[in-house]
Amino acid sequence: MCGIGGVLGQPQATVLNRINHLQNHRGPDEQSTWIDQQIGFAHTRLAILDIHGSQQPITAPNGSVLIVNGEIYNHEAIRTSNPNYPFTTAGDSEVILALHASTVQSSNKPTAQDYAAWLGELDGMYALALWDAQHEQLILARDPLGIKPLMRTQIEGDMLFASEVKAFHADERYTPQLDELAFAARLVWEYPLDATTLLKGVHHVRPGTIEVWSTNERGEASCSGKAKIERQAMNPSKTWDPTHQAEPLLDSFITSVQQRLMADVPVGIVLSGGLDSSLVAAVAHEAAQRAGQPVPECWTVAESEENPDWIAAEHVASHFDLRHHQHILDENAFEERLPQLVWHGEDIDVTVLFFNPLFEHMSRHVKVGLCGQGADELHAGYPRYGQLGEYRNVLQERMQGLPDVMQQQLAEGGLNPNEGWHLNSHQPAQHTKDLGTMLDFELNHGQLSNFQLRLVDRHSMAHSLEVRVPFLGSEHRKETYALPMDWRRSKDREEKAALRRAADLTDLPKDIVRRPKLPAGRATSPTMLNTFLNDYSAQTEELLERYKTWAPAMKGQEELAIGLGLFEALHLQSDGYKKANQSVHALLSEVIGC
Repeated sequence: MCGIGGVLGQPQATVLNRINHLQNHRGPDEQSTWIDQQIGFAHTRLAILDIHGSQQPITAPNGSVLIVNGEIYNHEAIRTSNPNYPFTTAGDSEVILALHASTVQSSNKPTAQDYAAWLGELDGMYALALWDAQHEQLILARDPLGIKPLMRTQIEGDMLFASEVKAFHADERYTPQLDELAFAARLVWEYPLDATTLLKGVHHVRPGTIEVWSTNERGEASCSGKAKIERQAMNPSKTWDPTHQAEPLLDSFITSVQQRLMADVPVGIVLSGGLDSSLVAAVAHEAAQRAGQPVPECWTVAESEENPDWIAAEHVASHFDLRHHQHILDENAFEERLPQLVWHGEDIDVTVLFFNPLFEHMSRHVKVGLCGQGADELHAGYPRYGQLGEYRNVLQERMQGLPDVMQQQLAEGGLNPNEGWHLNSHQPAQHTKDLGTMLDFELNHGQLSNFQLRLVDRHSMAHSLEVRVPFLGSEHRKETYALPMDWRRSKDREEKAALRRAADLTDLPKDIVRRPKLPAGRATSPTMLNTFLNDYSAQTEELLERYKTWAPAMKGQEELAIGLGLFEALHLQSDGYKKANQSVHALLSEVIGC
């Protein structure tokens, strides 16, 4: 796992070194840069496989150069199928160059579709940049689910790309500005939509997509082509019989866990006590036996020993005889940790604080973690999926709280694809008309990649910890997408019914199998969060006045005003990135006093 970045156009070594400095937390084991006339790469390494080899950038015999963030779980099979490639490492990343070499040989000038064809052979999570030296083309690509981040921006004639937005501060010409339309959409939907971020001109490479970039005669970077590697879509069957089909569903998940134990370093499990993370723990022994790896240990944080998540996690770990590391959140955790949460998270949510201490404590013992993220999107676990009419009304009410011009842009069409929009309209009624439509929308337009997976990536990598998501394994996705909708959620069955039937085949305690979904952040520290928000109620009111344009859309989610205040202080002010260690009070006072 790593942090990657670079410049296409007129790269400078000083900028590349600063990118590494700003992303050092993603890979403290090694830092390196590579620069040519048109292109420069920056790489920070967290060594997981082939610890003493596999330094990046990796150069191929044909002169192509690669940097990658992620893991390729089928790398051994790809090595076997490319026996003539002269591998120089024992890691997983180099197989990307082996696949690319065959494309270079068979095409005069590969198109985006040519590159996408071989990238589709990769089974894993990745964000990569590959300089095709023979054709002077830069390839940017991201895994099909968007597990690993990759974003870019253009400054004058240069294109900068990186794992995290904060890396763009490496270029002194970078001037962060709030993208007001993207921010408006985030207030309505609770996550940035499509390829947008909260910052103007900063966009994600779309999950499951390859982009080809090159420079013109003036040295200016431009995108010459894009192609789809894979898109996600539900493909429900008419029937599903748990008597015969629950076992393949479970086995696909065990395979995913087995794959994600691939490491030359210790692996742990994020254990919240909910069904999803508990299922990871339930199959840990079998998956470890299949993989020939040690059984992972578990980590839990909560605000007290009376917390339901704490109690449930303790029950699961004890039941499966898993070593369990538990940590009670510090009384002042919100006051002390929120600036770091917003700085690393690159968002305005302040309720998910537990991620910061959880991953910090895990990182003291392991370099890799497994978590339950993704299960709710695949198996329809969120309460809103069973209340689409009510949820639609909430979205519409927030939409009506936006300025008229933004309502029109988001709901009536005309969104510009060059500004990060994949769809022409984001009218709530259009995407919430039925469960299948809603699940497809959230898989492909931001809920998964821009919210859940961003949370896990940013806050784990803030502590140099790689976290993997077994529920998003390719075999489990295939089994899950074929489930009939009424086996995910219906009036006649429990939520996530098929997954619970699969869990029944394990030795997971039945009270855990049937445990209802709780909101992760608020469930872990409800009293501490409420105390913090009460303590900052006066500042919240002042911030709502400062952000009065947005205040109507914040109704019912007023804590976002605090998040926006911290985001402004840390990400929008010119020297904000230097202030992540200041207190909440100091940062908000500075913003309110502006």
